[in-house]
Parts: sequence; C-alpha cells; structure tokens
Amino acid sequence: MGKYFGTDGFRGEANVDLTVDHAYKIGRFLGHYYSKNNKANIVIGKDTRRSSYMFEYSLVAGLTASGADVYLLHVTTTPSVSYVVRTEGFDCGIMISASHNPYYDNGLKIINGNGCKIEAEVEDLIEAYIDSGEDTIPLAKRENIGKTVDYAIGRNRYIGYLISLATRSFRGKRVGLDLANGSATSIAKGVFDAIGAKTYVINSEPDGTNINRDCGSTHMGDLQNFVVENNLDVGFAYDGDADRCLAVDENGNIIDGDLIMYICAAYMKDRSDLANNTVVTTIMSNMGLYEALERKGIEYVQTAVGDKYVYENMMQNGHSIGGEQSGHIIFSKHGTTGDGILTSLKIMEVMLESKMTLSQLCKEVRVFPQVLVNVRVKDKKAVNDDHVVNDVINRLKEELGKDGRILVRESGTEPVIRVMAEAKTKELCNNVVNQIVQKIQEQGHVISD
Repeated sequence: MGKYFGTDGFRGEANVDLTVDHAYKIGRFLGHYYSKNNKANIVIGKDTRRSSYMFEYSLVAGLTASGADVYLLHVTTTPSVSYVVRTEGFDCGIMISASHNPYYDNGLKIINGNGCKIEAEVEDLIEAYIDSGEDTIPLAKRENIGKTVDYAIGRNRYIGYLISLATRSFRGKRVGLDLANGSATSIAKGVFDAIGAKTYVINSEPDGTNINRDCGSTHMGDLQNFVVENNLDVGFAYDGDADRCLAVDENGNIIDGDLIMYICAAYMKDRSDLANNTVVTTIMSNMGLYEALERKGIEYVQTAVGDKYVYENMMQNGHSIGGEQSGHIIFSKHGTTGDGILTSLKIMEVMLESKMTLSQLCKEVRVFPQVLVNVRVKDKKAVNDDHVVNDVINRLKEELGKDGRILVRESGTEPVIRVMAEAKTKELCNNVVNQIVQKIQEQGHVISD
C-alpha cells in the first residue's frame, strides 16, 4: 500500500484525508497520462454521498484541463464503471465511492482500460505527482481542452447486460432488496422487475448522508426482518457502491460470501462449468467452507484479503469464481471485479435451476463460529510491530491449536486493525478476541472517542 492508495483506491474522510485538491491533481495526472498519444476518454461514476458531487466536479476540472474528454455515468455502481470501461473502449474509469464506509468518508477507485483496478506503479506515479512541489503537467489550450459528456446511456447498457444474463424468468419469486441508500438505487430494482420478480425494496431513498447507515450488507437486521415479515423467497443486501452482495434465506438467516461461493461453485461443478475445479478465497474464509468444498470434491486456494488479489489469482490461473466472505464475489466469465447485483442474479439462477430454497442449498456447510472486532488505532504498523501484542496472539494461537485460528490484520482502507478468531464455540472466539483487543488497548494504540 502507498501513502494515499490502499487496497481499494484512495479513501478517507472527505475534505480531511481526501480533499478536492487531491481529486483535481489526480484528474490532472490521469488526463495527461492517458493523452500521451491520443486525446484520452475517461468515464466517471459516483455513489450517493453528498461529497461525491464535489469530487466529481474536481476530477472533471483536472481531467479536462489536461486535455481529456470526460463521460459522466452519474450515480451508478463500481462494477458498472468497470463494465463500461472494458466494453466501450475507454482509457480509464474512476468511481467516486468509499464503498461500505460511512457517508462522511469518500474514495476514488481508478480502473484501467481492462476494467481492473489500476496498476500499483501508476498509483505510485500519481502519489509522486500529488506530493511534488511544482506542477510539471502542461495545461491544455484552445481546442485541446477536454469536454464533458452526459453518458447515462453507458449505465443503461450495463443494466441491459445484467438482464441478458438471466437464464429464466423470475416470475413468481418474491425478492427483497436492501439498496443501502447507495448506488444500487439506480439499477437493482429495475433489473429484477425486468426479469419478472415481484420486487420489494428497503433503504432506497438516498439523501446524501444516509448511505450505509444501519442498512445494506454491513447491517443485515432490517433485511432479515423484512424477508420474514413479508414471506419473501430471498433477500439481497448491497453495500454503498454495490460491489458486494450478502443474501438472506427464506427463514431470515444470513448467507455470507463464503456460503454464496459454495452454492455457486457446487452448481458450476455439477454443470462442468467450474474452471480447474477450484474456488479462489481469501484468508478470512471460514473453515466450514473448506470442509464443505472438500466433501464436494472442489479444490480451493487462498489469497490476501481484497478482491483485487482474488482477481489477480483468478486471471493468473484461469479460475472462474472467487471472492470474499464480505460479499465481493467475482465471476470471471462476466466481470473483472466484485459485482453485487450480478451475484444476486447468479444466486437466483441456482435457486431456479435446482428448484431448491436458499436454506436447502446451504445445508451442506457447517459454519464455524467466527468473531471479528475492528479496532481503530493511531498507527497500524505500530500495532503489528508491538512484541507484547504479538506475544499474546502467539500464545492464544498455540492454545487453540487445530481447533481454531486467529487472524489479526490491517485494514487496507481505514485506520483499523481487524481482530478475528474462529473456533468451535462463540464463547471461545469472544474470549480470544477480547484478550487481544484488551492488550492493544493497554499498549496505548487505540484512538479514543
């Protein structure tokens, strides 16, 4: 990770960690970088945060000042930006979003011409330009100044693409959608309605400050109750930019990314569509997933946390499905990034083709209790280097042995250390996590409220 860019772009509190000056300079750099041979064409999407408009205008000013033409998708999802870039010949795409973070944060996700997250070496060049004392990029003049184009049609083409993926009508299915007051509000219901579902939505009225607030894939309670109270067949929850999806079965139980990967991979294997008979997971996936995959005769690999690492492994080895417990699921046949709406369509396909409920599809997976606590800290590296904290972690790992595991890692997008324990009982998980968190506190690393 660089000074500004983490595992999922440049993210932080708007006008504190990420400012309009940062956005302008990023626009200046990208407009120049992609205009070396021909005038650059760059597409921008945004989520529903109040600050997204501010950053959109700053990026446009920087890009057009460097000579690039800018195409605006307006409020849309991260995977839609990726789709438009790679299918319509754009040089680059930018998504303005802080994903699942609260409304006061925002972020810039830069997507290359292949629809993938930008290369680390380009991020390094951007960071160097941001911190440079002088502006070495020339301003475009006269007819070379860039223009701005309304490009809502690009988002509409993506919607059409999603609809085209349905293998059969959803008619007769009652589906609940939690849109997190975010990007999915511009796309998801229209897709499900078009395929024939009876669609019910919650958290679909963004006001600029309510994105992810007690809703969406990070707060599943509303959707769980909504599905049960309305006798729905299934529910799907997205995050702020809709690159994640978690589901709720007909009984109100949460179906996380691990369970989704199992359901889809097992279905693909039965149809000889699981490339290399392998699923790509991260180190956060539950041991129960691996046991179920082994019983099904499916192989798996692990990567570092982050869908960019999952996708890199998939491309290097030709795998067809991978993802994260958090709901970033990648189907390489259809996309280059996690896509929440696409994932929900794939789950619907499995349910319809197998004529089974979501709870029935999950019954082969025995999920191990897992407890995850996010600790806001002053310096993530200092926590990782603290031998007192590490001694406690190592002692607890030895005590757990093969009956569980501990994972303590830095967040790639927030000033947070994530402490996770997995074991045979939730009480044991809580005990392990509490000891580690307490030691981090005692060592003075925690940010006080």
